[in-house]
Amino acid sequence: SLGYQDVLSHERTSPATSYKELQGWSSDQNKWNEKLYPFWEEGDPRWKDSWKGGRVTAKLDTDSPALVGSNVTFVVTLQFPKCQKENNDGNIIHKRNCTQDPPASQDQQVYVYNWTEWIDSCGWENCTSNHSHNVFPDGRPFPHYPGWRRRNFVYVFHTFGQYYQTTGRSSATFSVNTANITLGKHVMAVSIYRRGNSAYVPIARARAIYVVTDKIPIFVTMFQKHDRNISDSIFIKDSPITFDVKIHDPSYYLNNSAISYKWNFGDGSGLFVASGSTTSHTYTLQGNFTLNLTVQAIIPVPCRPVTPTPPLPTSAVPTGASSNSDTSTPVESMEDNPDGGCHIYRNGYYRTGISVVEGILEVNIIQMMSIQMTESQAENSLVDFVVTCQGSLPTDVCTVVSDPTCQVSKSVVCDPITVTDECLLTIRRAFEEPGTYCINITLGDDTSQALASALISVNGGSSSGTTEGVFIFLGLLAVFAAIGAFVLYKRYKQYKPIERNAAQAENQEGLSAYFSNFKAIFFSSSTERNPLLKSKPGIV
Repeated sequence: SLGYQDVLSHERTSPATSYKELQGWSSDQNKWNEKLYPFWEEGDPRWKDSWKGGRVTAKLDTDSPALVGSNVTFVVTLQFPKCQKENNDGNIIHKRNCTQDPPASQDQQVYVYNWTEWIDSCGWENCTSNHSHNVFPDGRPFPHYPGWRRRNFVYVFHTFGQYYQTTGRSSATFSVNTANITLGKHVMAVSIYRRGNSAYVPIARARAIYVVTDKIPIFVTMFQKHDRNISDSIFIKDSPITFDVKIHDPSYYLNNSAISYKWNFGDGSGLFVASGSTTSHTYTLQGNFTLNLTVQAIIPVPCRPVTPTPPLPTSAVPTGASSNSDTSTPVESMEDNPDGGCHIYRNGYYRTGISVVEGILEVNIIQMMSIQMTESQAENSLVDFVVTCQGSLPTDVCTVVSDPTCQVSKSVVCDPITVTDECLLTIRRAFEEPGTYCINITLGDDTSQALASALISVNGGSSSGTTEGVFIFLGLLAVFAAIGAFVLYKRYKQYKPIERNAAQAENQEGLSAYFSNFKAIFFSSSTERNPLLKSKPGIV
C-alpha cells in the first residue's frame, strides 16, 4: 500500500531529514487510501478525463518572505476550462452566453458537475455511498462545517515531510506558523481532488517556493519633488528626500513590538534614530553616498523557565584562553523585561547607493510681452515669456496651454534647448483664438525639472489687436509629478522658427496676465498648430 510520502514526494518539497513538528500537520509516513484517492503520475492518459471540458489548473500563491515566528499564508485557486464557473451552491456550471448549446430558458443552468444532487439524498452520517465519501486519504473524517455540502474539493498540502489536508471550494487559504521551520528557502506542494461517483478524482497539482528568515523583511521607497526619475537613485542637491520604510508583516506578528529605525545617510551627518517609518534628509554636497538603515524590533514573548546553572570550576578555564573561542551564533536572543516579561530582538537591514547632483530648483516667469503682427501675419496672437531658473542649466523646455482651471490641456509642445551661461531665455508662444489660458512652462535636465504657471488673457491677433490684462509676478514654484513629467518630456515636438520682420514691433501696452500659483495636471493632447520660438542669443 502507498503512503503519503510515496504520493507526495514527487513534488520535491523540502527534505524531511530533520524537522520539527508543525502544529496541526501529520507525518507523511501515514498510509494513503489509493482506492478512494487514486494516484496518477504526470503523463498518465487518465488526466485527460479527470474533468469535463478540459484540464483544470491550480495556482498556489504565498505571502512570504516570513519572519521566523510569524505565520506564512498560502492561497490555492482553481482555474476551470473556458465557460465554466462555480456557483453559490459549490456546483460547476456553464457561464451564460458562453456555450454553444444555451439553456432552454434564462433561468435554467447547464451543469458540468451537480454535486448537490448527489449528496442531497443523504445526511452527514449516511453519506458514505458510492456517490459520497466524507473522509480524507488517511481515513480521517471531514470537518463537519456548516456549509460542508458546498466543499467538493480536497486539498492536500505537503512540506517538510508532513502534510495538511482540508476541504474547500474552488479556492482554499491556510496559514502555518514558522516557529518550527528552519531558515531558508522551501517548497510547498498541493494536490487537489474533486468529488467523484465512486472515488475522488485528481484534477491538479501546484507548488510554490516560500522563504523563512530571521531578518525583518523591509522595503524602502524614496521621493524627491524635483527628481525627474525616482527609480535611478540620482537625487538633487539641497532638496529634501523623503524615505518611507515598509515592513512586510502580513500576519501582524510585530504589532506589539517596539520598532526603531537607525539611519546613516553616508554624508557624515551621523547616526539618526527615529521611531517612525518615514523620515527626510537633505544632501548638501554632490557625490556618491551609501545609505544604511537598520530596523530593530523588540518582540515580547513569554519567558522560559530559568534553570540555575552552577558556575564552572576555576581550574576548568585554561590559562590564556581566547575570549572568542565560542563561535556559535544563537538564532534569537531573549532578555528579561522590567515588567517580568521577555522579548526577542530581530533586525532588518537595507543598504543602497545614492548619487547627488546639481538640479533645477526654481523657475520664474519675470516678464511677458505681446508681439504685434502685420495684416498678412495676423493669423495668431504672439506672446514672449521671459523665464529664469536657479540651480543647474536646463536642457529642454516644455510649455502646456490649458483651460483657465489648468485641468484640461489644449496643447503640449516640448523641445530641447541649449543654455551655456546663465539661465535666462525667452519663449515665444502663438495663440490661435482669443480667451483666457493657463500657461505652464517647465525647464528640465537629465535628473530634474521645475515649472512656473501663469493665467493669461489674450485678445485678437490682428495688426491693431493687442493682448490685455494686468501683469502680476508669480512667486511660487509648482512641480510635476515625476512619472507624469517623464512621459511628458518624451513627447518632444519641433518648433518652427520665424525671422522677425522690420514691421514687427514689440508692444507691451495693454499686455496683461494674471499670475497665480498652480500645479498643473497634464493630459495627452494635440500639438498647437503654429508653435513659434525665436532662436538668437538670449531668446529660445
